[in-house]
Amino acid sequence: MNPYTLIIAASTIIILSFIFNVIAKKTNIPSVLMLIVLGVIIQIGFWKPDLEGKDQGIMTALEVLGNVGLIFIVLEAALDLELKREKAGLIAKSFFVALIALVASSFGIAELFVFLWKVSLFNALLYAVPLSIMSSAIIIPSVSSLPEKKKEFMIYESTFSDIMGIMFFYFLKGNAHVSSTKEVITDVSSNIGITVLIAVIAAYLLVILFQKLKMEAKYFLMFAVLLLLYAVGKSFHLSSLLIILFFGLVLNNTPLFFRGVLRKFGDKSQIKHSLHELHVITLETAFVLRTFFFVIFGITITLASLINWKLGLISLGIVAILFAVRFLILKLFLQKDIIPELWIAPRGLITVLLFFAIPNGIVDGHGDVLASYNSAEDFTIAQFDQGILLFTILITSVIMTVALILNRGEKVTEVLLDSIKMKNKEEGIVDKIEEHLLDEEEE
Repeated sequence: MNPYTLIIAASTIIILSFIFNVIAKKTNIPSVLMLIVLGVIIQIGFWKPDLEGKDQGIMTALEVLGNVGLIFIVLEAALDLELKREKAGLIAKSFFVALIALVASSFGIAELFVFLWKVSLFNALLYAVPLSIMSSAIIIPSVSSLPEKKKEFMIYESTFSDIMGIMFFYFLKGNAHVSSTKEVITDVSSNIGITVLIAVIAAYLLVILFQKLKMEAKYFLMFAVLLLLYAVGKSFHLSSLLIILFFGLVLNNTPLFFRGVLRKFGDKSQIKHSLHELHVITLETAFVLRTFFFVIFGITITLASLINWKLGLISLGIVAILFAVRFLILKLFLQKDIIPELWIAPRGLITVLLFFAIPNGIVDGHGDVLASYNSAEDFTIAQFDQGILLFTILITSVIMTVALILNRGEKVTEVLLDSIKMKNKEEGIVDKIEEHLLDEEEE
């Protein structure tokens, strides 16, 4: 393909993604859905890749984009977490809601798969965990209009769901062939212990280094170090995302972590400006990675699955389990006032990414590429269609959209129509984008 054509295509996709974000801010329709639809349109009208032949490298590109995107999403989430004493109750409540919902939803969906397809509980769990993880990438920008307490709860809950869901999934992958409970406990304890030790040491050293560096290119230097630590950790089968999480938490909460003799190494005033810039660059980079990930995902979707009513019914069953579990847990922890939190539970990038990380016999549970196909390392479920992911993302996102629109006291039909076409008395799309940018600056 002509390199200039690729540049035009990539630039156009980023511009469209920005416009999608403007529409999403005005309507609460997740930009993720619009990006997937864009990918489907590209597949129908411009390019349908040969996933079994010359274009199979696109799946590798999707996995690389997803992994790097995952790192930036966790870092972005960690930089949003402020660990303050007055927020201890809120943080603890959101943590337990996220943990219990993740575990209960995972086993509930896994039992559905066991019933439908007669597969092992382990295989079913590998597919159920990604579907049980909330998308902080969709939730955080979508809840800005909620009251402060509800907004903070959703930010903390979705962030914890992301992090714990990823760890739960990779814990399952890494212990696929463990034969005894004692071995599982020993393996998990040593893995987490070593990872936490490395994460704490690396976080402190990197934060100190971050303060000392004065050069303008230091941000991508830090990203390169974090990517290197993540990749090396994964090579040794460690829970590398803890390294990313600890770095973000320590950097954003230096007064809490740098006390006593360490106080002189963690001056919050020295890194305040740099921390803001790092946060902005992290957001911008995550935006680009998310954009291309979901567009490529849309390009790789099997279109026949979109009109398969059986897949739609299975997805409805999954969504029913997710919201039934969520209702019970929120009732337990939040008592009466659970609207609209109950309906804010979209699935997104991490769900798709972890789905592609399920061992398939060519890549084992630790992510190592095998010399040849090994059936003992194949944990895929033949009956599971990619369309189930798409339907689940679509249904949960639409439910969230409707709930947020109703919470604002607006009519769903009017908001949705306004997102499709501009009214005669309204400004053009360029004016709307400029207005959006001005709003961002004022905030």
